[in-house]
Amino acid sequence: MEYSKKLASMPPLSAALFHILISLCTGDRHGYGIMVEIAERTGNQVKLGPASFYRILNDAIGAGLVEESKSRPSPDLDDSRRSRYYRLTSLGRKVAKAETERLSAMLAVSRRMLANT
Repeated sequence: MEYSKKLASMPPLSAALFHILISLCTGDRHGYGIMVEIAERTGNQVKLGPASFYRILNDAIGAGLVEESKSRPSPDLDDSRRSRYYRLTSLGRKVAKAETERLSAMLAVSRRMLANT
């Protein structure tokens, strides 16, 4: 099966995993930074607690979507209290794009259907 067809046939991502992948699209972040960015971006509508966040993050690492970053940000941006930074893998970026396309198509259908009611 062609790779892009495999991505298109994947089951939908959980909302939490999708938010984590999107948070890493702009660069490496430490775990707490990811949680804060998600809460800020969603107006506090999505808040992930540490236990569920790290379980989902570890699953994403196991699936090859996220990896621990070997590099640290520049010292003026670094938080010395944070020992691990994470980055999106190329597979993780492709999966996030495929999920974005799936959600976009679903929204287009729902908008059409609601416009007719």
